[in-house]
Amino acid sequence: MKKLSDLIDETYGLSKLPEDTVYAMAYVPFQQEKSEVYSADQGYTQGTMYPALNKPFYVGMCGDKDD
Repeated sequence: MKKLSDLIDETYGLSKLPEDTVYAMAYVPFQQEKSEVYSADQGYTQGTMYPALNKPFYVGMCGDKDD
């Protein structure tokens, strides 16, 4: 069975990221199928169903949490 990203590439000619990426541009790759997901309650409190997208914001912190 083919991966969703492969089917999208074959069908629409799209890859996960642009072929020629440029500095200082934001790129969001396609969500991969069969990604891990939170329960509905945990997803609601985290603001996303996908742990890979859970990027907490630490007020007053720059860079690494240890800074």
